[in-house]
Amino acid sequence: MDSLREQPKPKKYLAGVIIGQDAASESFQSLKKRVAESLGLDYRIYHLDEALSQDKLREEVGKLANQKTCGGILVQLPLPSGINRHYVVNAIPRDKDVDVLGERAIGAFYNNRNRVTPPAVAVVEEILKRADLEVKDKRVAVVGAGFLIGRPIAMWLTHKALEVDVIRRGSNYETLRLADLVICGVGKAGLIKAEMLKAGAGVIDFGYSKNSDDTDLVGDLDVSNLENLRFYTPTPGGTGPILVAKLMENFYKLNH
Repeated sequence: MDSLREQPKPKKYLAGVIIGQDAASESFQSLKKRVAESLGLDYRIYHLDEALSQDKLREEVGKLANQKTCGGILVQLPLPSGINRHYVVNAIPRDKDVDVLGERAIGAFYNNRNRVTPPAVAVVEEILKRADLEVKDKRVAVVGAGFLIGRPIAMWLTHKALEVDVIRRGSNYETLRLADLVICGVGKAGLIKAEMLKAGAGVIDFGYSKNSDDTDLVGDLDVSNLENLRFYTPTPGGTGPILVAKLMENFYKLNH
């Protein structure tokens, strides 16, 4: 973030879009707005009614994104039930797709032609750098093959790591014992236990959900007994702040 403060500030605004009423979406957008404003950016949150038809939602997102003074747009996921996310986010032009959600942006990324990286991938890059961990000779397990986290990370790692195992929710987790690095983003509290993991492994945890008491936010990793791990990212305070920072970096890159 400090490096961004040293760069020329984008003149255009960054738009955040919430479709429907959802407390978590409001919270995430508020966080992005706070971080953006700490950089002196103009961040505007727009609310769209989930009762609108898919065609109308796509039209409204397109209108917001195509404003000349808009430099980027973030549609908060997940969208309400019954709305096709691909159809809606594909209204975002590639040069304003800060989250790399649209098919044009993600397709260009998979072919090494996009100007910015999916933020989840950028988070993994940053954490591996901080941990001084090279994956070219490592086996990596990606738990969860979701649209935002697992899928782009697994695709990126395919060209970086020695071997990549993608473990979908409900699959056999035995292969975790072979992994030097585990990346998870399922959203099931305490899904991964220490005894499932290889000694000396690292864990990058994107998962977040409430604990059994519905009081605290926790990750997919059960953190009660992790002495044998090389490192792990805590929840909250681990991948989340880095992810928001990477979104801001993408906005700067698309506007310079």
